[in-house]
Amino acid sequence: HLLLAGHFLGFHSAGRSFEVVIQLGAVLAILTVYSARLWAVFSATPHDPQARRFVWSVLLAFLPAVVIGVMAHEFIKTVLFETPLLIAIMLVLGGVVLLVVDRIAPAPTYSDATKFPLSMAFKIGVIQCLAMIPGTSRSGATIVGALLLGSSKRAAAEFSFFLSMPTMAGAFAYDIYKNRDVLDASAMGEIAVGFTMAFISAVIVVRWVLDYVSRYGYALFGWWRIFVGGIVIVALYAGL
Repeated sequence: HLLLAGHFLGFHSAGRSFEVVIQLGAVLAILTVYSARLWAVFSATPHDPQARRFVWSVLLAFLPAVVIGVMAHEFIKTVLFETPLLIAIMLVLGGVVLLVVDRIAPAPTYSDATKFPLSMAFKIGVIQCLAMIPGTSRSGATIVGALLLGSSKRAAAEFSFFLSMPTMAGAFAYDIYKNRDVLDASAMGEIAVGFTMAFISAVIVVRWVLDYVSRYGYALFGWWRIFVGGIVIVALYAGL
């Protein structure tokens, strides 16, 4: 959504710096909202085997993104991220997938994200790599993967948010390393807009989504993605 907003608002001069600060804003928002839960997990890690196992499961799920992200970084950033039509198409396809999975997901076997098997966590991490295609929601991919692997809706969303922390922090750090010269002063206005949009939207999503999806499922998000993607496709073909 934010990449498309940057395209239609004409934030081209900011270049990759806009993409970098989007990630930073989202990371800081998630850390802010989950600060108490993060502290509870990490403070329990030295003496609680289940807490340690949960940390390992998140790190194991993060591993595929590290490998594929480093290998395909240039292609993703220079080709895929520069194709608004691809983003719009993936929004629509992702919406269809959410609608289908919301109806056909198997009965949940796991209702607690801290108790996912390590093998299941790794599979969710592999599925997360689909989100390297712009327009494929990282949270959507991991939540759908967890649902198909037997997670409850709430546990799937919670594991997805925990996994987002190392994933997005790693993506931000690697982007900064690869593009150390992108944060030029002339684009600070656009950069500030990107950061603020990312921070606010991430806070809203994290605070609201867990309760909503545990009650009503993902159909609303599926239809929203189809609507936004369809509007963008029409706008692009209209030359906007």
